[in-house]
Amino acid sequence: MAVRRKPLTSVLIKPSGPDCNLGCTYCFYLEKAELFGKEQAHRMSEQTLEETIRQVMQQSGEQVTISWQGGEPTLMGLDFYRKAVELEQKYGHSQTVGNGLQTNGLLLNREWAKFLKKYDWLVGLSLDGPEFIHNHFRLDRAGQGSHRRVEDNARMLLEEGVAVNAMCCVTSHSVKYPEELYAYYKSLGLNFMQFIPVVETDKNDPTRAAGFSVSAVDYGHFLNKLFDLWLADFENGQPTTSIRHFESVFYSYVGLEAPECTMMKECAPYVVVEHNGNIYSCDFFVEPKWKLGNLQHDKLINMLNSKKQTAFGQAKSVLPRECRQCRWLTKCFGGCTKDRIKDPQDHRKPRFCASYKLFFEHADATLSELALQWQQQQHDQQQAQQTNGNYHAYNDLIK
Repeated sequence: MAVRRKPLTSVLIKPSGPDCNLGCTYCFYLEKAELFGKEQAHRMSEQTLEETIRQVMQQSGEQVTISWQGGEPTLMGLDFYRKAVELEQKYGHSQTVGNGLQTNGLLLNREWAKFLKKYDWLVGLSLDGPEFIHNHFRLDRAGQGSHRRVEDNARMLLEEGVAVNAMCCVTSHSVKYPEELYAYYKSLGLNFMQFIPVVETDKNDPTRAAGFSVSAVDYGHFLNKLFDLWLADFENGQPTTSIRHFESVFYSYVGLEAPECTMMKECAPYVVVEHNGNIYSCDFFVEPKWKLGNLQHDKLINMLNSKKQTAFGQAKSVLPRECRQCRWLTKCFGGCTKDRIKDPQDHRKPRFCASYKLFFEHADATLSELALQWQQQQHDQQQAQQTNGNYHAYNDLIK
């Protein structure tokens, strides 16, 4: 039986590699500079940019998503991204391209905002909440807090009509404040929110997780409170705010595959392009073991479908018996593989197993009811469309 080849629908590009103008305590990517020898600054050349965009556009189908991340991708300067758009137009074949920029926001200004608005880029803004939360870990290289500058630029982006998602890293500190976080983002007008649980291995003691890592039980209670806040803001049965985790989980309740890779049965639906053209399996696994090749010598579509990338994706489904017998398995599929690796206590068991159990026990009945309502709405719409089509057909017949 032939194995179905995965289409190239998404790539993550790190044009400035691990370079960043912040020194966040919990950052996992700054240390990746060790992979690139004595390079002082890591910057994607115009040649590598063009080859990247050429391959992405020519090897993808009707739709493709390009995510620009780091490090800090705005270190490349705005002209770099103007060139990227030119190349997308040059090599595109009438497909839809979604560009996303994940940034700490420090270098943004009105000129950036006008560009992002003009080309309809989605911005993921790393803003960990109000000042007392954000500045706890998100410090600049001088050890100073970055909150005020990021918040000011968040307001500026919204004023310019740029689509912005709030990206919040949930740590041992911020997990205590779900109400404050939710209310803060709403007060700014950041109604699209993504909460990412942080777990990293302690650099001084590799037998345990770092102190800033969020515990499974705390994260579970955090999700439950956040879910209640999200639900309380529904109007006429519809959400007025967007929380990515809940929306991803909802897909499984209506029989669809979750769009978020952490909730998929197997991962590896995309590849990572580093500044020098090296290709890796995932941005959490930019390391020699999971290097797939270099786009100057290989095709992205072939590396996406390579044996190594397939093995990487399938590793997610290797779970202990407790998980395989769990009633919630088809809702979480063990979460992110990275969270097991970064938690040295038990590499086999998902770090946030207890979190998901707490959450699904709390939210399952509500999500099941919302799924039934959604399915009924879909049925009613199909019936209305069919009735409308029959009406027009009858009118045409009697003319």
